[in-house]
Amino acid sequence: MHPALQMAVALVYPPRCTLCGATVADAFGLCGPCWRDTPFIAGLVCDLCGRPLPGESDGTVHCDECLRIARPWARGRAALRYEANGRRLVLALKHGDRHDVARPAGKWLARVGKPLLAPGTILAPVPLHPLRLLSRRFNQSALLAQALARETGLILVPDLLIRTRSTPRLKGLDRAARHAALDGAIRANPRRIAMLRGARLILVDDVMTSGATLSAATQAAHAGGAAEVCILALARAGKDT
Repeated sequence: MHPALQMAVALVYPPRCTLCGATVADAFGLCGPCWRDTPFIAGLVCDLCGRPLPGESDGTVHCDECLRIARPWARGRAALRYEANGRRLVLALKHGDRHDVARPAGKWLARVGKPLLAPGTILAPVPLHPLRLLSRRFNQSALLAQALARETGLILVPDLLIRTRSTPRLKGLDRAARHAALDGAIRANPRRIAMLRGARLILVDDVMTSGATLSAATQAAHAGGAAEVCILALARAGKDT
């Protein structure tokens, strides 16, 4: 869009805060109070799941959960804690048809995922089953991956992985039940095997709770020949269940 036209549009439709609707300086952003009250993850984090940790360290550290539970991926990060405004943003994107949330979320993912974003890395969203996609009309993880690709210039392959079996909603299930529900439900797309073989891959999802969905997707990617898989989530739940 021509700069003069952009200015004219901004005068008529000034940019609004993604959360509260207050006028802001830049489109697809947060106002000062909402930014202050949004639980961005910073400082020391678990190198596997992105959970914020107390203290400081120059080395690689893992949280108690990741020390106790084997993770199939190599490294992981999350941009927000899944609470307060972090939860509001995720739910707005996932259930509120607020696709505009993906734009700033892509910037946040690019910032927090900087240690993982090596040149040549392929981005792929955690897939939805076709029936779920039909009812929801979009895959929120794909919107996030698309925004991240726009920020980083990395290649996005939206259908690198597919869901071959519909699974029950995981909310309320314990860790074992979540993993059992997802066993074999995600596969490498046969049409994308050539791209997957030997690839360094980043899987993008909206929320990491127990890690069951990301584990299933990672295992599918490795089965398809991926050399390394890392994960990026918009939000990290504070307690695994």
